[in-house]
Amino acid sequence: MADGNNIVKEKAEKFAIRIVKCSRFIRETKREYSLADQLLRCGTSIGANLYEAEFAQSKADFISKMSIALKEASETKYWLWLLHSTDILEDKIYYSMNTDLKNIISLLVSILRSLKGVDSKK
Repeated sequence: MADGNNIVKEKAEKFAIRIVKCSRFIRETKREYSLADQLLRCGTSIGANLYEAEFAQSKADFISKMSIALKEASETKYWLWLLHSTDILEDKIYYSMNTDLKNIISLLVSILRSLKGVDSKK
């Protein structure tokens, strides 16, 4: 993988660990299981798709996996927002995780624009 891809992969790995811990916290302290599971699934799927992309069969397959990772990141953003808006996630945790997620999303968008030949400065 190129340098940008390694950076996003590393960030996604660290983010996935935070997601697992956050999901566990929500289950154990708030007794909210459904939303915690939703967050766990999409939040860890970002990194899983980046790992799959590493061994893509073609450029199109690579772009597809990266696009799926971006979709999962967007879904994660929604679940974090919902958990925060319903007072399940406190401000400090939400804003910290959301900042990390925004960085991942920015990197994925940049990588995909580059792969698709889209000028990212538009």
